[in-house]
Amino acid sequence: MTTLATDLTLPCAVDVQISDDTLGVDLSDGRSIAVPLAWYPRLLHASKEERAQWRLTGRGQGIHWPALDEDISVEGLLIGRRSGESQASFKGWLEGRS
Repeated sequence: MTTLATDLTLPCAVDVQISDDTLGVDLSDGRSIAVPLAWYPRLLHASKEERAQWRLTGRGQGIHWPALDEDISVEGLLIGRRSGESQASFKGWLEGRS
């Protein structure tokens, strides 16, 4: 018997923790995943207050930081997808914060 990728159900995020160097996400299936904060430059350069202002989107399929205009999907975390933002875009965002 084979299982198609379309048959898989991804867990949802239920909680988020952010340290100085790690983004941690608790999932609805009981797992937790942690990735380097450096994968997401906007989070890395944000204040602790900005990092703390997140909300779940799509019933936990993603995480959004309104003040940072940052969105991260659970699927992306599970497959190890880093931020796809270009250097030029990030530089513009960083300069706009000054």
